[in-house]
Parts: sequence; C-alpha cells; structure tokens
Amino acid sequence: MKIAILGCGWLGFELGKELRALNHEVKASVTRNEKFVDLHAAGLVPYTIKLYEKGIQGDIRSFLSKSDCIVVNIPPGLRKNPEADFVSKVRTIVPYLEKSYCPRIIFVSSTSVYKNENGFPEVNENTETDNSSNIAVQLRNAELLLLNNENFKTEILRFGGLIGDDRHPVNQLSGKRDLSSPKAPVNLVHRRDCIKAIIALIEKPATNNVFNLVHPEHPSREDYYTKIAQDRELEAPHFSHEMSSEGKVVSSDRFQKELNFKFEHSIY
Repeated sequence: MKIAILGCGWLGFELGKELRALNHEVKASVTRNEKFVDLHAAGLVPYTIKLYEKGIQGDIRSFLSKSDCIVVNIPPGLRKNPEADFVSKVRTIVPYLEKSYCPRIIFVSSTSVYKNENGFPEVNENTETDNSSNIAVQLRNAELLLLNNENFKTEILRFGGLIGDDRHPVNQLSGKRDLSSPKAPVNLVHRRDCIKAIIALIEKPATNNVFNLVHPEHPSREDYYTKIAQDRELEAPHFSHEMSSEGKVVSSDRFQKELNFKFEHSIY
C-alpha cells in the first residue's frame, strides 16, 4: 500500500518506520530538510511541506499523488499560539486531497475537543464537543472539513495526551507549583498504542467515523504525576486545592470493540 504521512514528527516518524517494516511504501513530510537523512535511513521518501493559513510551501501535489491512504498529523499549536488559525491550515490542503483521488484520510485529532467539568463525566464519541474553548472549536471544525467531504472517507482518531519512553508531561510539570485540578483524571496514551491504532485502521475497510484512543487507566493528576516524578527521581509537582477540580474520563470503548483493539503499553 502507498501511504503518505503529512507531518512526520515525534509520532509520524515512528509510524512511518513501522509501516515500512510492514512493506508499505511511505512518503513523509517534514518542515526542515535536515531531517531527510533520518527519513532516508528509515526507508521513507521525504518531502519538505510547510502549511500556512493562506497557502502551502512545497510540492504537495507530488507528495499526495497515488496514495492509498493519507495520514494527516498536523500539530495545531494552539496552546502555544492561541491566535493561530488551525482550521485555515487544514482548509488549504483540502483541494489537494480532493485532486489526489486518495480514497481515505486518517486525521489525527485530540480529546481536547471535550469539555472539562466538575464531577468528571465519562465522554465518548457521541458526547457534544466543547463550544466554549477555542482549541476545541478549531479542532472540531477541522475534523468536519474532512468528515463532510464526499471525495474521500475520513476517520478521525482523537488521541489523549501522548507519552513515550522519551517524552512525558512530568518533565514539564516537575517542581511547578499551584497546578490546577489535582483530582481530575488523566487521559493519556502511549505512542506505541497510537501507532498500533493507526495501522489497525489502515488494515480495515475505510469508513467515515470518529474514534477516541485513551488508555483505560485514569488516576488523578496529583496521584499520577507525584508517582511518576518519584519513579523518575524528579521533584514532584505541587497542586492547589483552593478551587474544585475539573476534568473528564475519555472512553475508548468504541475503538476497542469495533477493531478488537487491546492496549499494550501502560501509562506508568
């Protein structure tokens, strides 16, 4: 199968290597030519593609052409830059996706589309998304740009917070004080399970659907990050209990049942 990964970073590069190991042909887009050496070494065909709100830099047509599946894995960057227009970036690629005649798109999204609330409700793919958050609204609108397009089928994968052997939120939280929502449940997923999930989708017939992918363990933020910090010999983060905690429990039951999916990597 010929697969294009638009956005071959921390997640996409490992996905590309796994797909090559399964004998798929893989094109991979990055924003810097310096990464070409690693991509070539992994057997991936590299392209430099940069998405902007009003256009695209790079040979996007050649990159997308003759693909059986396109994985759109574009970091929204909305937490660092709330003024960014992620929807416009996604909109710029839609005409090229249409002209590529690729039958299926897999769009990497986030469980940030769901609202944090008191009481920590369980949310699933049928839960209404958060209309009060700029991040949630932009993510959902970007999803709909692809889901509502009749030229291809789109599967949305909403990942929880991504962790891996070389990447964990505790590294940024260590030693910080007055963190909010100590009792809120965590919603995390290991990179290896994300890769396994994308490959599971690729190997089944395409549908228009939305799936969550979050590990079924949901300890509180305070308990979890305190333990992880101790395990890694880091200073534990300190949480404020002055205000009530807000959060949610994201269910991945649909993906587990429909694809007979089993998580292989603990969040600990």
